[in-house]
Amino acid sequence: MQLITLDEFIAVNQEKHKDATGELSGLLRDIVLACKIVHRDLSKAGLVDTILGDAEKTNVQGEEVKKLDEFANEILKKCLQNSGECCGIASEEEEDIVCFENRKDAKYVVLFDPLDGSSNIDCVAPVGTIFSVYERISKAGEKCTLEDFLQRGDKQAAAGYVIYGSSTVMVYTTGQGVNGFTLDPSIGEFCLSHPEMKTPEDAKTYSLNQGNYNSFPDDVKDFISHCMEGTTRKPFSLRYIGSMVADFHRNLLKGGIYLYPSTSDSKTGKLRLMYECNPLAFLQEQAGGKATNGAQRILEIQPQKLHQRTPVYIGSKNLVEMLQEKVSQ
Repeated sequence: MQLITLDEFIAVNQEKHKDATGELSGLLRDIVLACKIVHRDLSKAGLVDTILGDAEKTNVQGEEVKKLDEFANEILKKCLQNSGECCGIASEEEEDIVCFENRKDAKYVVLFDPLDGSSNIDCVAPVGTIFSVYERISKAGEKCTLEDFLQRGDKQAAAGYVIYGSSTVMVYTTGQGVNGFTLDPSIGEFCLSHPEMKTPEDAKTYSLNQGNYNSFPDDVKDFISHCMEGTTRKPFSLRYIGSMVADFHRNLLKGGIYLYPSTSDSKTGKLRLMYECNPLAFLQEQAGGKATNGAQRILEIQPQKLHQRTPVYIGSKNLVEMLQEKVSQ
């Protein structure tokens, strides 16, 4: 079996595009470097007390911040600032965009959730980094602007995630399909392990926090009831880890639907459009699946603010369409 590293894969694919300048390829490598550093420190989290536990403050979302949230955020920010290809970032952990004064000529902006599912850290459950790349629309040579970040999801130049679990896997797309790479710690390289990933069109798995059932909209309750009853009196399997990137990764490989509806307490949903839903929706569609907020394709939502929230239903094509039929009735 031929071993293809992520660097080799990026280089080969760059050669297929005559107009490619190498800037996006370089940016992806910088993101990979940051995630390798995060992987290194996560792997020894149980041995180093200074990176476990709460940071004793909340982020802009009002959520408890873990020490590793802060660590991952700083690593990504520093690696991207050192990159020559990124003029600014937006993070789930930052209130506003961060413009890099020394990179005003750079072509891209990056948005990321530095450590999705961080509440799982202390119990050694999978967590992940999610990222999204856009080509700036502001003038090169000047500071990036908020408008560079508030672009629709279908304008993404690249998106992906790294999941830190029993192995560390990076999955990404540049709009030419989805490929996955597993980190080989012995050589410190991500190697192609999941080429040309495709989500099964149908499945019998659903993923959600069913403890919130009573606060879900009635049409979503109807869909959940259908899953619990099954199509031939055999119920669907409920699989829920509590880390969106981990639930998404499993469903991407095996098929299924991930649901995070609005609730009576969170009318606009809870998940972040820019940091979680857009990048994962881009990947899902590239793998043959679908992603919607119930009324609109996720990638067609025009963001109004940096930390905008949305309901999301994402996964296998047939399951998402079934959900849409119930929601639109």
